[in-house]
Amino acid sequence: MTAELNSDNYDAETNDPSVPVMVDFWGPQCGPCLALSPFVDGLEEKYHGKIKIRKLNASENKRLCLRLRVLNLPTFLFYKGGKEAARLTGEVKAQDIEKSLQALLEE
Repeated sequence: MTAELNSDNYDAETNDPSVPVMVDFWGPQCGPCLALSPFVDGLEEKYHGKIKIRKLNASENKRLCLRLRVLNLPTFLFYKGGKEAARLTGEVKAQDIEKSLQALLEE
């Protein structure tokens, strides 16, 4: 199971300069989010030690989502060196997520 973030630990987790981070913003009522969840969980194993894969329940962290301008679900934010490097939102496909992760490793 992929580790969950919240407003208390978000900044500390995403500001890690040693490893890139992907955050999956999801909601319990979001069908596409739930459909992508097993794929995202599999990425945790595939990229273990190379990229941190984390999830954030948007319905439980609304203020944080507003601060980050996450207005649609699913949304995926990609961080490298503590800074946002990429963002996917809306009709996200598994291959789009995989391409963004590969780009993080290649930079």
